[in-house]
Amino acid sequence: MGEFQGVAETLFIPLTARVYVSKRFPEYFHDPKALALEPVIPETSIEERSSEYAMIASVARYHNLDEMVQTFIDIHPTCNIVNLGRGLETACFRIGTAGGGTMFYEVDLPEVIEIRRRMLDAAENEILIAGDLFDLGWAKDVDKSAPTLMVASGVFQYFHAADVLGFIRKVQGRFPDAELIFDATNSTGLRYANRYVRKTGNTAATMHFSIDDASAFASEAGVQLIEQRPFYTAARKILANKVNLYTRIAMAVTDKARRAFLVHVRL
Repeated sequence: MGEFQGVAETLFIPLTARVYVSKRFPEYFHDPKALALEPVIPETSIEERSSEYAMIASVARYHNLDEMVQTFIDIHPTCNIVNLGRGLETACFRIGTAGGGTMFYEVDLPEVIEIRRRMLDAAENEILIAGDLFDLGWAKDVDKSAPTLMVASGVFQYFHAADVLGFIRKVQGRFPDAELIFDATNSTGLRYANRYVRKTGNTAATMHFSIDDASAFASEAGVQLIEQRPFYTAARKILANKVNLYTRIAMAVTDKARRAFLVHVRL
């Protein structure tokens, strides 16, 4: 694991979670590409140190994001899906649309893109871009004539609010009328998330960013809030009696207290 230290190491946490949930609860989430990668995932203690709830929490983001991305594609059959800090995420393979008008752009740090190239074959409608998402050098490689949806999953938490606000303001100038979806926690949820990452053995990737009022954040960022979506609406229905009591309680409390959610804005 020496080559996967710090933030880059965290890309194996969601991949391990997608394998875990795909094997145990395929009626909720099934990721064939992640399952195919299981034999080449470096040996870690992530699964041993993670609860059932933690695994479902990680995957709940993708369950909802897949729905939200698919809705955007349905509205805009020719479009860009720009995945920021994408790591080893496999949504392009889950959602598909190969041969259609959707192009997926996967943006991440050069060392992460190199890991991705070694572990994943790029889809025919997928472009990998190595670079720092905050300096916007990657923007020159994206077709700006098509409607664009940017997705930042498990990314902004590792930065400070000023960094996230600065990024949004810069990207507004490059992609007018684009949309952005990202996951967030409130300040209480952030404390729980940091505790979980430390429990997996990663002490080099502390998270900083949280949102306690999505409307106030959108106003400060100068964007239009389209939706604030809780994590577990579908999970609580589909997995009602299939997960343990702690998981059921944790999902209900998290949704009620808005500890974890997805934010969808128009830039």
